[in-house]
Amino acid sequence: QVMPEAPKGFREHGRASWYGKKFHGRRTANGETYDMFKMTAAHKTLPLPTYARVTNKNNGKSVVVRINDRGPFHPGRIVDLSYAAAARLDLLHVGSAEVELQVITPQQGKSAAESATGKPRYLEVGRFADAIEALALRDRLVALGFNDSELLQTTSPTGDGVDHILRVGPFRSFSRLEAARVKLGVQKITAIPVAD
Repeated sequence: QVMPEAPKGFREHGRASWYGKKFHGRRTANGETYDMFKMTAAHKTLPLPTYARVTNKNNGKSVVVRINDRGPFHPGRIVDLSYAAAARLDLLHVGSAEVELQVITPQQGKSAAESATGKPRYLEVGRFADAIEALALRDRLVALGFNDSELLQTTSPTGDGVDHILRVGPFRSFSRLEAARVKLGVQKITAIPVAD
C-alpha cells in the first residue's frame, strides 16, 4: 500500500538492485520516461516523487535518487536503482547489495540528484594515493588492449593530499562503454561509468 506522504526521517534497510537498458525510454509509474543515466529509483510504497539517500553498506558509498517508479518486484529487495545510481554505488558488477535508504527533503534532494546526472563517457578504474600504483594499473590496462586512458589528480577527501584517478575513454557509444566495463570485470578490475 502506497504511503500518503513520506514519513519524516524514514529509513529502511534491505537489498538494492538496478535496472538499465532494457527499460530505457519506457514510461515510469509517475508518467515520466525512464532515463538510465539519471539518478532515479523505484520503490514499492513511498510517494512519487520522493528523494532518498541510498548508501551501500559494503563500501560506504552513497547517492541521492529521485524515486519516480514502482518496484522492485523481486522478493527481498527494497529499491531498484537506475544504471547511473547503481554505478555510483559500485553495484553494476554484483547486481545487488545491502543498503540503507533514508528519505530526505526535496530541497536537499533536487540539487544533489541533478548535479550527479550526466551521460557516462568514461570508466573510472581506480583512485590511488600513490601515483606508482596508478601507473602500474595503467600498464596492465595497456596489456589488455585499453590504450585510451588518462590519469587525473584531485584533492583527497581529507584535504591533506592528492588522489590519482585513472579512467579509460572516452567512449563514443554506450554499447562500447558497457562492453569495456564487462571485459574489465572479467579481469577483476572494477570500472565505474562516469560523466565527463
